Amino acid sequence: MQSNETIVRAFIAAWSRLDVEELLSYFAADGVYHNMPIGPIAGHERLRPFIQNFLKGWTATTWDIRAILASGDLVMVERLDRTRVGNKPVDLPCCGVFEMKDGKIQVWRDYFDMATYTRALS
Repeated sequence: MQSNETIVRAFIAAWSRLDVEELLSYFAADGVYHNMPIGPIAGHERLRPFIQNFLKGWTATTWDIRAILASGDLVMVERLDRTRVGNKPVDLPCCGVFEMKDGKIQVWRDYFDMATYTRALS
C-alpha cells in the first residue's frame, strides 16, 4: 500500500492533466473538499461539477511543492500553484491539509488568498 504522502504527491501531480475523473478517483466516495474561501463540498456527485467549474478556462497548471509533512492519516502541503487561465498566468501560494482514510482523501482543506487569484485575472 502506498504511503499517504505518496498518494497526496500523486494527486498534486495529477492536477497538471486537468482530468476531473482522475482527480475524483483520489477522493473517498463521501470525501470533502473545503476550498476555504468557499463552503465545503462533499461526495463525488457534488465534487465533479465543482472541480469541472473550477478548471473551466484553465489551459495549464503545475503545482510546486514547497514543503510537505505527513504523520499518520494527516498530510500538510505548502505549494505554489502555477496556473494559466486562458493566456493569463496565476501564481497562487497555498497550504493544503489532507485527512486520509484507506488510501483516499477523506477531507482536503485548502487555504489561500482569493484576492491573489482574482487580481491576476483582471
